[in-house]
Amino acid sequence: MVEVANAIRFLLNGEEVTLTDVAPDLTLLDWLRLERRLRGSKEGCAEGDCGACTVLVGKLLGEEIIYDSVTACIRFVGSLHGTHVVTIEHLRGENGALHPVQQAMVDHHGSQCGFCTPGFVMSLYGLWMRNPDPSRVAIEKALQGNLCRCTGYAPIIRAGQAISSHGRPEGDPLWAERIAVKDKIRAMHDGRRVEIGEGDRRIIIPASLDDFATIYESYPDARIVAGSTDVGLWVTKFMRPIGPVIFIGHLQELKRIADNDSEVRFYAGVTYSEALPVIEANLPQLSELWNRFAGEQVRNMGTIGGNIANGSPIGDTPPPFIALGAKLSLRRGEHRREIKLEDYFIAYGKQDRQPGEFVESVTIPLLPAGETFATYKLSKRREEDISALCGAFRVFVNDAGTVGMARIAFGGMAATPKRAKSVETALIGKPWTMETVEEVVAHFAEDYQPISDMRASADYRLLAAKNLLKRFFLDSQGQGERLKREVA
Repeated sequence: MVEVANAIRFLLNGEEVTLTDVAPDLTLLDWLRLERRLRGSKEGCAEGDCGACTVLVGKLLGEEIIYDSVTACIRFVGSLHGTHVVTIEHLRGENGALHPVQQAMVDHHGSQCGFCTPGFVMSLYGLWMRNPDPSRVAIEKALQGNLCRCTGYAPIIRAGQAISSHGRPEGDPLWAERIAVKDKIRAMHDGRRVEIGEGDRRIIIPASLDDFATIYESYPDARIVAGSTDVGLWVTKFMRPIGPVIFIGHLQELKRIADNDSEVRFYAGVTYSEALPVIEANLPQLSELWNRFAGEQVRNMGTIGGNIANGSPIGDTPPPFIALGAKLSLRRGEHRREIKLEDYFIAYGKQDRQPGEFVESVTIPLLPAGETFATYKLSKRREEDISALCGAFRVFVNDAGTVGMARIAFGGMAATPKRAKSVETALIGKPWTMETVEEVVAHFAEDYQPISDMRASADYRLLAAKNLLKRFFLDSQGQGERLKREVA
């Protein structure tokens, strides 16, 4: 029998917080600004894109405490149990001076109107704590999720490069507090389940993965929230009720990654940021796509399992995973089953998932030697969390120069992520030439009947799909980036 606690506990800057009455849809930003009067964090977009609300959230990962930049506007307070929230108000230098990040911003004229400045400071602070001497590329990556409309990014980047001239992380109060903070957070993870509220205001925070499976089997109508990068917008943009909610982002068992010579297995709670080193080592063809998933804050929150489980037709991970032949592990209570990822998506808003069943992990086969694979994403801006379409291409060309195998999958072209089976069939047995590609692209119209929406027109999507196959061919011939995995 799992013991049950009736309070959410976390650290806010230097203070321990205990909450016994929290609405499932209460965002961290609203709580900070309205209830705690900490108004340094700003609301700009309310959808996780602009970064004006950026804070750091420290969490235990193994035996270490890791601080991630997150967007407070779409992070729910109910997800904060056992974490350390750090806001702009907690930054301070020695003897009342400005913090090194703040001083660098002043010295290099990194602020004009100031509305976005707290978010930039917190993103740079998180980077500086991890890497006190970052490259320009690292700074730009850390700031992908922060938008500025007046200062311009050059002075902000110069400030990022100059932070350590004003001090080192070892002298930062947060660094000095780490051991004490770690002990306090560890004590909060006491093996108890947290339950507060009733009915649609109910929040459940499972004690373990097995506890989660038991709870969800008993309450299959509850909403599962891991990173809230999708569900957060249901609240801030559509005012949708989401309770009752089961928060699972803290479950260490869902943070596991297993890899060997033939496959990689990501459990559902692994975030994009946590997965990146494994992607770069095992599936380097996905590295560029991975770094284009929105901004750093969203990559720190969003999970691989969530991107798949919600069944979005524009999710970015399903197309490449389908092209690689990925399989899903689904769990209900103690029962598990495995299906092909492509079979999980049935129709718009409908997936092959039974009541009380959840995505536990996804297993992706590694690319066999001699095959060529690439994924391309088209969106209105480079670091965009919503794409017009995402296409994944994989072929094997035999020694005779003909296509022996082809797998092509798209998101944003149909009601679900879907393979282009007519195009695949038309390619197999044909010479791998531009003439063949020009011939088979007409079959895309048999596989997809895309719609027109705010992201792209149907005609654009169909033409783009054809052009992406041509681009893939050129890349495979070394006229673009060389994508073929070399034989060891």
